[in-house]
Amino acid sequence: MMRRLLAPALAAAVTLTAAVPTPESHFGHRMGEDRKLLDWSKVVTYFQALGKSSDRIRVRELGKTTEGRPFIAAWIASPATLARLDHYLAVQQRLADPRRTTEEEAVKYIAEGKAVVMITCSIHSTEVASTSTAVQFAHDILTGDSPKFRAILDNVIFILVPSLNPDGVDKVTAWYRKTLGAPYEGTSPPELYQKYIGHDNNRDWYIFSQAETRLAVSQLHNVWHPQIVYDVHQQGANASRMFVPPWLDPIEPNIDPIIAQLCNMVGMGIAADLTAAGKKGVAVNAIYDFWTPARHYQAYHGGLRILTESASARLATPITVKPEEINETANGYLPRVRSWNYLEPWLGGAWRVSDILEYQRIAWESVLWQAAARREDFLRAFYAIGRNAIANPHPGFAIPKQQRDPGATRLLLDTLRFGMVEVEETGDAWLISMRQPYSAWVKTLLERQEYPDLRLYPGGPPRRPYDVTAHTLPLLMGVDVALRDQQTKPAAAAQPTASFWPAADTDSWRKVNAVWKRGATVWRDLATGDFSPNRRAGWSEIRRPRIGLYRSQQPSMDEGWTRWMLEQFGFAYRSVTNAMVLEGKLGAEFDAIVFPDQGPGTINNGYRPGSMPPEYTGGLGGAGAKALIDFAEAGGALIFLNDSALYAAGHLGVPVRNVLRGIPSRDFYCPGSLLNVKLDTSHRLTRGLPAELPIWFEGSPAWEIPSGGAKTVARYGDSGLLASGWLLGEKHLAGRAALLEAPMGKGSAILFGMRPQYRAQSYLTLKLLFNALLPERP
Repeated sequence: MMRRLLAPALAAAVTLTAAVPTPESHFGHRMGEDRKLLDWSKVVTYFQALGKSSDRIRVRELGKTTEGRPFIAAWIASPATLARLDHYLAVQQRLADPRRTTEEEAVKYIAEGKAVVMITCSIHSTEVASTSTAVQFAHDILTGDSPKFRAILDNVIFILVPSLNPDGVDKVTAWYRKTLGAPYEGTSPPELYQKYIGHDNNRDWYIFSQAETRLAVSQLHNVWHPQIVYDVHQQGANASRMFVPPWLDPIEPNIDPIIAQLCNMVGMGIAADLTAAGKKGVAVNAIYDFWTPARHYQAYHGGLRILTESASARLATPITVKPEEINETANGYLPRVRSWNYLEPWLGGAWRVSDILEYQRIAWESVLWQAAARREDFLRAFYAIGRNAIANPHPGFAIPKQQRDPGATRLLLDTLRFGMVEVEETGDAWLISMRQPYSAWVKTLLERQEYPDLRLYPGGPPRRPYDVTAHTLPLLMGVDVALRDQQTKPAAAAQPTASFWPAADTDSWRKVNAVWKRGATVWRDLATGDFSPNRRAGWSEIRRPRIGLYRSQQPSMDEGWTRWMLEQFGFAYRSVTNAMVLEGKLGAEFDAIVFPDQGPGTINNGYRPGSMPPEYTGGLGGAGAKALIDFAEAGGALIFLNDSALYAAGHLGVPVRNVLRGIPSRDFYCPGSLLNVKLDTSHRLTRGLPAELPIWFEGSPAWEIPSGGAKTVARYGDSGLLASGWLLGEKHLAGRAALLEAPMGKGSAILFGMRPQYRAQSYLTLKLLFNALLPERP
């Protein structure tokens, strides 16, 4: 199997043909040199040169990135290990599935196997240091002869991914060089550094939407089953110099305790090695929790997820942090005060990329050395984690074949299978047993989350989770899932035919757009929302909408996610810039304009003058607001998602009030959760949807509507609002509007107090957005 994975040129051990090139000779400068960043093409050719000159490394291109760049990984180990990679892969795969391997056989495999450690770099491309660290560390371990390096090479298979986002490496480098010497040197580029999802690309580890995620999971995680996956990041400049585990509470309950304990051990080992090397500012058990699987795949697949976060410079530009600029507070520790989890505070001084590289070098060596020194312990624990998984007492899940949304059901099943879940098909359901190695993965994605009520102090404000608190895919996708030992009444199933496509089936929207793309006509039953490519009595012709998607100069991840979803379903759209709005000709080009989740200040003001090149500064301002009002009053639809709805209320005069404004977090708090709402099923936006459903709430508004004004489309009930995640103060939502349509002349403004296309997951509420795009007006 490994021969196929590394074929053709890499299947045999590489013959030494030349001296291992230094980074300086290849790039023309030292790694970590001030004001120097890397081109991805040169990173690729450097690793290829390493592969030709050393018998300790093999390099392979796994595929292409979203924008067509090579996505590479390197396998580093002793020549003897690399010569038998097929064998060690087989050992790893036998230990990964205890159903195939008896305890007696496991003893033999543990004795001869190698620990597999994967280090991944620069998924966030403004966190520039780790790709340079990868270049330097690869050179050093290939040419070094220290006892630690020899032990690592003999006992570990080290998989190095120099970047999980090569496209972003080039975007950031190009922008940095463009701005060198200018007042805005070291700023982030005015575009997403991953084409669609930007910084959210490390929240893609269970929906697998992007090419880079799918390559890493399918060809590395799912093949090699690393015992340790170390994800290298950077953080803000004004607190600790590096975070390492242990993680903050909460730890997601489906993560095996062995994994959590080993994360604690390895993290504290890194902290000890950094402190012994004289490095100050090391924080442990702070800032980052161990909750959402969107950020860690391996923790549910038998391995540790280790994270470090180094303090940043201004990309590659040095900074000086004054003592008074050190933050006074941080989540889990005080950056100015000595404590058990922050023993040597860093209280200011010069900070540059070379400092980041040095901290990362020590941390990398520490992780690899711990894996080498405790090789058998890690392999034994890996096997035990699998044994625990197949003994899971949970009854398992049943997914009935009769579903309201067959398309979303198929996606849910495909997502589980891509994550190595075994699914059994019967006549009327798909069954998922917990007696399989990745049962924790199944359970965490299919069950409802109960996030603990954590406070900064008793009775005080909530302690902010690092990311969101819910990830229940059946609720997000609108798929009925039951326990295997329970009988449930299946939903009324959508029944597509050659001439009839149900509104409840998300696949119908792909078919509709395919018809429009070939220039044909689509017909719709305005009572049910169903579609047909053929004329039907009583149905209305629906023309293809002319869609605009607002794209401000300040990049928005939600704008990228929206682009991604529109393209996945075949919608034609155009980006709408500030200049296009100010030109005042929107009605001639668009039926609907979508504003993604973005703050009203950003939309109205944009970058402040002097903070970026002049062509990137400014927002819509008063003239832009007037142009949007004119567009709507002439018959257009303005669609605002989540935070951008506050722009409609504050700048376009939509007569609604956000009832959550000004309420302190101790009284109301909902950081990324699923909440139940009731729909007005007579409204055109709700076609194809049930009367009640969960929506994605994340810093969202909730509306009070004056009588005789806007029409409420989705409303919170009086109680029982939390479907999954964490909600404090539901009384503040009771009876309020979560989605509304306000008339504006001949057109309307549609305000979503939710993210209906949240991270390519919320297929259920996606239909609300798609209905809003169609050129029908109240």
